[in-house]
Amino acid sequence: MIRLISFLTAFLILLNFVSCQSDEEIKRQQYITEGILIYKNNCANCHQNKGEGLANLYPPIAGSDYLANKNSVICLIRYGQQGPIVVNGKPYNRPMPPQPQLSDLEVAELTTYMYNEWGGETKLTDVKAVTPVLNECKK
Repeated sequence: MIRLISFLTAFLILLNFVSCQSDEEIKRQQYITEGILIYKNNCANCHQNKGEGLANLYPPIAGSDYLANKNSVICLIRYGQQGPIVVNGKPYNRPMPPQPQLSDLEVAELTTYMYNEWGGETKLTDVKAVTPVLNECKK
């Protein structure tokens, strides 16, 4: 009986916590969760799990000045980049391969994760904002 009461108490506390979150915060957490999986499957091999990059081959994402322009990052994710990429004043000559298999939603989830993890943000990058950017950089 004590275990049941403890379980119910814990459940009610958790339910109260979850119900206090806004719909926007719940959506942000969902994007981050999906973004982590997308990052691990598509980005971590080169940029590493903690976004620190790999020696002189692949640039870091964590602490990167490249994060200053989110629209450029969104375009870079989908369309890649040939030639040198300069991050924090250091050139990296490996091309960034395009990721055309990622949907607009997946790009938004990945962007939300990266900016919440390494870009100092605590907000959602919604797919509604990502789609027009991707359409513009495709031109």
